[in-house]
Order: sequence, then structure tokens, then C-alpha cells
Amino acid sequence: MVVPLLNLHVKSLGASPIVAGIVGSSYGILQLFSSTFVGCWSDVVGRQSSLLLCILLSSLGYLLLGASTNIFLFALARVPVGIFKHTLSISRALLSDLVEEKQRPLVLGHFNTASGIGFILGPVVGGYLTELDGGFYLTAFVCCSVFLLNAGLVWLFPWSETKLHNTENGWRLGKKHTLLGKSHCALPGASATPEAKKRKETLQKPWVEVVSALQDMKSLIFSEMWDIFLVRLLMAIAVMLYYSNFVLALEERFGVRPRTTGYLISYSSALGALAGFTMGPILRLYKHDSHMVLLHSSVLTCTLLLLYSMAHNMAMVVFSSTLLSFSTTVGRTCITDLQLSMGGPQASGTVIGVGQSVTAVGRIIAPLLSGVAQAVSPCGPPSLGAALALVAIFMMSLNKPHSSRDRSGNLKNE
Repeated sequence: MVVPLLNLHVKSLGASPIVAGIVGSSYGILQLFSSTFVGCWSDVVGRQSSLLLCILLSSLGYLLLGASTNIFLFALARVPVGIFKHTLSISRALLSDLVEEKQRPLVLGHFNTASGIGFILGPVVGGYLTELDGGFYLTAFVCCSVFLLNAGLVWLFPWSETKLHNTENGWRLGKKHTLLGKSHCALPGASATPEAKKRKETLQKPWVEVVSALQDMKSLIFSEMWDIFLVRLLMAIAVMLYYSNFVLALEERFGVRPRTTGYLISYSSALGALAGFTMGPILRLYKHDSHMVLLHSSVLTCTLLLLYSMAHNMAMVVFSSTLLSFSTTVGRTCITDLQLSMGGPQASGTVIGVGQSVTAVGRIIAPLLSGVAQAVSPCGPPSLGAALALVAIFMMSLNKPHSSRDRSGNLKNE
């Protein structure tokens, strides 16, 4: 509801384009540095409490946004949202805790469909409300109310987080079965008596456990998961390059008005939301091999980006946009599943948080690359995106993930 209206509101407050750009970038920068920490924090303190706090603080940000009558208040309102608006990430981690690994991609696909519907309906509602007197402020307050409603649902619904605490030895990650975070018995000098363990757990503050977990996670990311996150970064930038100049490119290449392009974007978003329901048949066809699904969806994405960049008529553009909405949705679901398979259930929040940080890096890099490519040709950004996707495909072909289904099963049995 609010995101499409932010640029219009900050300009109405008298901000110059440079100030508006700096304020707009602050959200992405905060997300970059907070995603991993909040995800790891949810692993330590539990999903319900972390999700509830993130929702409440995000609602505070939108409440401040609804009261922002100057640039300072507008920038201040973006701070709690930028730091704590990781509700989708924590929800994905919760789903990975509650469902079997074999069913995880299917459930995540349905979850992406639900959130996709929100991205389709939200701008429509926001666009309607903003035409009323004080429309932006009304939209911000409505958004705050929706967050408060979600907080009430999180508080009232029965939860079962037994899977988060069902192992004494903590988080098993990687080939060496690295232990993270809650492994009190592995601490130097720890007593073996239950009373000593209880005292140790009482004295151990959550933020200390978060820092310890992040330190151990760092070695895993740079030793065994670097290829997964690099593939995620390359594919994210490739898709962002496609969308970066979509409106401008269609106007320059085919004379399409922005309003018509908006209809095409909404059409693609709707198909992307529906694509989540295709995960079940696709996974059954590939015998639940997420790596192979990701590889083939990336090949399709690369091919469609090339097809779009070489399109000579709108029919080809519509065709490529239609299939891209499916391939990108399937790819996002599979890359998340691979990360969770590698990280293990006890570190799902941290792994998803790192993935969100990687995507945030892509949001910073993509506009810069798009500007350079756009100076060469209107077809430059999608062509560059296809090249980056090809690099990601090459990496996936050479490096099969360390966490195959069999290996994951062995870790769980242990």
C-alpha cells in the first residue's frame, strides 16, 4: 500500500532528488545489515517472540510515517521499518521448522503466492486511498493497523516450536557438522550437571548467543555456502536488471505508454503469484531435486532475458514476461530451499537472513549496472542480466550443492 507512494510523498515534503534518493537508499542499507542479525536472533529467542516484536516495531515505523510532516520525521520513520521489517523472512524460517523437508519447497511456494497476492492488492488499495484528502497519511495509518492486526494473530494463534529446541547439541551445519549457538555442553569448562547447565543457560544472554552464532555462521558461509549465495546474488541482479528499465525501454523501443506497461507488470505479478501453486507438480516431476529445478529454471530465465532483449514486437515481450514470471518464482523458492537444506533447521533464520542481505546487495549493485548498460542501449540491462544468469548457470553446473537430500537426512538422523 505504502511503497509505491513513498517517492511522491517525500517530494511533496520539499525534498530535492538527491535527498529523496539518500532517504530511499537508507531503507535498503538498514535491511542489508539487519537481515542476518534479526534472522539469527529468531533462531536464539524463538520465532513467535521475534516475529511479534518485528511486527510491532514495523507498525511503529508506519505510525511515524503517517505523522511525518517533514523530511526528518520521514527519515526517522524508515529506521524501525528498515531494521525490523523481516516478517516474511521469519515466517519462512518458521515454516521450515514446522514442515518436513520434502514438503518445504511446496509450502514455501504457497507462501510466496500468498505474499504475492498482497503485492498485487496493496498498490490498488493504496492508490485508491491516496486520492482522498490526506490520502498518504490515511494509507500509512491503515498499514499500521494491518500490522497491529497481524501482531494480534501471532499472539493469539497456538504455536508449536518444539523443533526449534529438540536437539541438545545445537545446530549442525556443513560437512564437519559444525555446532552453533546453543551448544552449552561444548563450552570450555562447562559442568556436566543439570544444575550447572541451567545456571549457564540463565547467565547466557540472547545477544551473546546471537554474536556467537554469527561468528560460527561466518566460517560456514565463506567455506561451504559461498557458491549458493553467489548464485542467488547473480540471479537477483539479472532479474533486477530486467525490471530496472522496463517502463522506459518499452516506451523507447515500441512507443508503449507507461499506463499500458503498468498493466503488463500487474499481469506478470499475478502470474508470479499463481506460479507458487505449480511447485507441487514440478517437484514431483523432478523427484524433489531442488538443485536441478533451480538449474533448469535459471536456464529458462537466461533464455527469456535474451529473447526479451532481442524482441521486435510486443507479442514477444508479453510471451517472455509471461514465462519469466514463472521461472523467477520457481527459482526463488528453490534457492531458499537449498539454503535451508545446507544450513539445517536450527539455523534457518540465520540462513534466510543472510540470503536477504545478499539480495539487498543486489539492490545496491543493480541500479549502477543498469545505468551503465542503459547508456549503451535500451536492451543493455536485460542483455547484461542474461550474461550474469549464464555465469550462475555455469557455477551451478560445476558445483552441485553439498547438502543433497541423502546427506540432509543423515544429519537429521544424527
